[in-house]
Amino acid sequence: MALTLLSGAFRHSRCCRHKVWHPVLGSLPTDFVSESYSSYRRPGWLPERKPSWQKIDFSFKKGLDTLKTQLKLLKQETKDHLTGPEGRPLDEYLLEQTRVVWIFRTQEDLKKWVISSDVEIGGKSEVYLTQSRNNQTALLYGTLNTEVPRDGETQYSGYCSMRSRPLVGSFGKKKYFDWSNFNCLYLRVRGDGRPWMINIYTDPYFSHHKDDLYSYFMFTRGGPYWEDIKIPFSKFFLSSRGRIQDNQHPIWLDKISTLGFTLGDKVNGPFQLEIDFIGLINDRAHTEEFAYEKYDLNT
Repeated sequence: MALTLLSGAFRHSRCCRHKVWHPVLGSLPTDFVSESYSSYRRPGWLPERKPSWQKIDFSFKKGLDTLKTQLKLLKQETKDHLTGPEGRPLDEYLLEQTRVVWIFRTQEDLKKWVISSDVEIGGKSEVYLTQSRNNQTALLYGTLNTEVPRDGETQYSGYCSMRSRPLVGSFGKKKYFDWSNFNCLYLRVRGDGRPWMINIYTDPYFSHHKDDLYSYFMFTRGGPYWEDIKIPFSKFFLSSRGRIQDNQHPIWLDKISTLGFTLGDKVNGPFQLEIDFIGLINDRAHTEEFAYEKYDLNT
């Protein structure tokens, strides 16, 4: 009986373009029937998403504006390259003793940084980055939680980090910082007594070096006073995937990609780090080439 009613409704829908016959509700608009039937989904079903290519804006005007912007950026890069290193005369570049790389005066300055925590692996730590009350410094704060996710795989948890965004040139090509004229990292911070790890990422010359990381410790003393910290680049040690390498070598200062701060002292509770600026200095009194013994693995 049900099969007969359904087949009759189907034949009626083919004859009538805008209405179909429902065995219980009678004559209904086609749009209503399709909507009511399509609203049923089995448990756990997710709505269909549009393919990523359908979200792309194929506007000709937008593409032309983007091309003009990239060509203008390429023109400026070419002009700077002909002028000298980083667009400055060679004598000025060689005699430079100090440089401020990052400041935190506006929201645009904060957009140059990315924050992350163990939430990415199922943890419960929280981290936030904002400007201070006087809009002159950056305030990195949150709560560290070392509770391990119950996924049966993760063994350690409890970290929060802040990392600068990589430089991007015209047409999306990579750019790097050249700090070869300086020998010390100089920054002004105000912390809460927690130890931080400063991480420097360089561009690898080989693919198997993509996980290499140069790190050193930054100890904050807490209290209401600012602290000027100077860390020689010769103190940074090499690690890969969290393991300190036996084959140590000085950091490659001519291809600096990003710089970051990581907190992971395994102490649960709130933390706070206020940063005024991050810069570089060339300390002529520092003559140390490298602080660690270098091993020759070929012998």
